[in-house]
Formats: sequence, structure tokens, C-alpha cells
Amino acid sequence: MKDFLRAAAFFIQDLASTFFFLALYLYTGSLAVSVGAGIALGIGQVAFELLRGRRPDAMQLTSLVLVLASGIATLLTRDPRFILVKPSVIYVIVGVVMLRPGWMNRYMPPVVHDFVPDLVKIFGFVWAGLMFVSAAVNLVVALNFSLIAWAAFMATYAVVSKFTLFLIQFTMMKLIGHQRERRRLLAAG
Repeated sequence: MKDFLRAAAFFIQDLASTFFFLALYLYTGSLAVSVGAGIALGIGQVAFELLRGRRPDAMQLTSLVLVLASGIATLLTRDPRFILVKPSVIYVIVGVVMLRPGWMNRYMPPVVHDFVPDLVKIFGFVWAGLMFVSAAVNLVVALNFSLIAWAAFMATYAVVSKFTLFLIQFTMMKLIGHQRERRRLLAAG
């Protein structure tokens, strides 16, 4: 269970500024306040890592760049269509970053690297696939539904799709890892 909570904490940390922006925008209706708060949270997360003497991970830096670029573009254009389509661009960029083998290593406890390193690589690509599918789903909803319908659907879809894949990955790695560990113990003697 502690491994699940550790991985979930990294997952939530990487998506925090996005969720925070969406929740604040739905609550206040203020684009400027929501974008500013999302940017501040993204900068704060990276600054916190640097203050702790840690190098921010590639996903954290990518997330920060995306929050800054999309936030600034949203404020400059004030175009609601940009707000609706922006997540598709973000999903594609994140999906491309996730095509890099090994990006998931920071999320995994050491025992995973001992027993299921192949699954870490496979699920890295599965996550990339989910990002590309999410980009397409967002475009369909953004171009065919109202802002309220888009916000409600995408907020639900974003959480449910990623949490479902996270649970599938965690369960498969746990089960296959235990099987491999038993085999290794039996072979040793």
C-alpha cells in the first residue's frame, strides 16, 4: 500500500497545477485569477524541489513549461476556444515526452526495478497512448459542446482515465512482480 501511495503522490504532484487551475476557474469564473494561481503553483513546485537541493524531474519541468506557455497564451488571447483546445496540445506534448523510455522510473520503488523493469517501459508507452487518446477526446468535446459541458466531462475524464490506468498498472506490476519473485526464490532453492 505504501508503494501505491508513493506513486499516487508523484502523480498528483505532476498534475496539481492543472487540476488547481480547472477547479479555481470553475469556482471563480476568473480566467486571470485561475491562470495566475496555476502558474504560481507550478513555479512553486519546481522552486520547492530546487530549495530542497533536488533537480526537478523532466515531467515536472515539462509541466511547468506547459503551464507557463498555455497560461500566458490564454491571458493574451482571452479566447475561450483556446482554453478548450489547449489541453489537447498539452496532452500531445506530454504524450511525446512520455515516449522517452524510462520516464516512469522516478515513480517506481526499487523493488519494481528488480522484478518488472520491462513493465515499467511498456506502461510508459501505454501512458503515452492514453495522452494521445485524451488529446483526441478533448478536441471532440471542445469543438462540439459548451464550456460547462466540456469542463464537467474533461474534469471527470481526466481523473477517471488516469486513475483507472494507474490502478491497472499498479495491480499488474504487483501481481507479475510477486510471481517473478516466487519463481526466483524457487529457482534459488
